[in-house]
Amino acid sequence: MAITAQFCQVSKGFNDGDRFHAVLDRVDLTLHQGQTVALTGPSGSGKSTLLNLMAGFELADQGEILLGGQSTRHWQDARWSAFRRLQLGVVFQQFNLLTPLNVRDNIAFPLQLAGLDWDPWCQHLSDKLGLNELLERSVEQLSGGQQQRVAVARALAHRPLLLLADEPTGNLDQQSGLNVMSLLCELAAEAGSTVLMVTHSSECAAFMHSHWQLKQGQLLELASRDAVEG
Repeated sequence: MAITAQFCQVSKGFNDGDRFHAVLDRVDLTLHQGQTVALTGPSGSGKSTLLNLMAGFELADQGEILLGGQSTRHWQDARWSAFRRLQLGVVFQQFNLLTPLNVRDNIAFPLQLAGLDWDPWCQHLSDKLGLNELLERSVEQLSGGQQQRVAVARALAHRPLLLLADEPTGNLDQQSGLNVMSLLCELAAEAGSTVLMVTHSSECAAFMHSHWQLKQGQLLELASRDAVEG
């Protein structure tokens, strides 16, 4: 099965005064196409740092990161920007929707960056996520649950190779959060996207094929299911 993303002995840290703090210590991680992975760990353990490294928002101190089978070691800003525009989807805890745009234009935004328009896949996402009656509405008029569903649709609109989700249900009540998780997993499988999700929720982690914990700079696999859907 094709490998979507791979960390090979990746380390990342920062200086705190005269002391160096290691956030990630020679981390190895392999994500296969269509796999869904939950990443948990104590606050400050480096979960968001790991996502930022995978998205190219931060650069590793040591080791190598491969995306779609290609080493990112010599990628410059333009190459990272192209990857994020064409092959990466992100679901943020704070939604990060574009408030000047309505729901339809928020969902289609990744396509517009690639010179494309609303298509049948976008319509399918809207149908499944219950957004059809909201397409012309300003995102500022939506509830938290509705905004998060728009964020999921936007992240999947261009069928990304990799979907990163940082506490995607952190601002929702439990039932709304579980509904969003179920839809996210179903639609990511249809899109063929690999999912790496940071969460504090064991209920959300249970939706994923694999569950890894990050602690003291090291990754520990807590659970895994062999079958990969998609």
